[in-house]
Amino acid sequence: MAYDLKGSLLEVCDCNVLCPCWVGEDPDNDACEAIVAWHIDRGEIDGLDVSGLTLATFAHIPDNVLVPESWRVALFVDDRARERQQQALLDVWSGKHGGPVGQLMQVVGEVASVERAPIDFTVEEGLGTLRIGDAAYAEMAPFRGATGATTTLSETVFSTIPGAPAYASKASRYERNGRPYGMADIALEGHNAVQGEFTFRS
Repeated sequence: MAYDLKGSLLEVCDCNVLCPCWVGEDPDNDACEAIVAWHIDRGEIDGLDVSGLTLATFAHIPDNVLVPESWRVALFVDDRARERQQQALLDVWSGKHGGPVGQLMQVVGEVASVERAPIDFTVEEGLGTLRIGDAAYAEMAPFRGATGATTTLSETVFSTIPGAPAYASKASRYERNGRPYGMADIALEGHNAVQGEFTFRS
């Protein structure tokens, strides 16, 4: 097995609440300007422990989220990763090891940059914050139903575990310095955020 990864996925973007991408519809604003981050709670790549590390992307999605080779992304690797861990993460997220991450990355047409950054991912059940160095910050809280329980989505196209809940949230702040990567700068309040879980094995 090339990799066995379990953790949390976070997506925050400039779409209204909720982001249509999650159900396979076109973005609200013709294009979706997003951050997608994966925090690995427990994981190995070719036997190398990568637990506790995070990989994040800035993404410009110019069309439907599922269009192959359409995304432009900038990759950010957790600066706590050692050299071997960083290369292992990049091998997985480049699609080198195939599997579910390789299938997911088929939507990427251009990688604008790859760099290290301190990444703080403190989101649980749709509540918390994401910070990527000085390049991005998002703060979010989940929607809640009449009983006070968090509002979740299931069986969505963009979910990385079929049947697993995704927590529908609203980002009170979403800031992204995208211009250095050929993407839009973002400074928004009250837009989409969704957090879910993943299990990737190949």
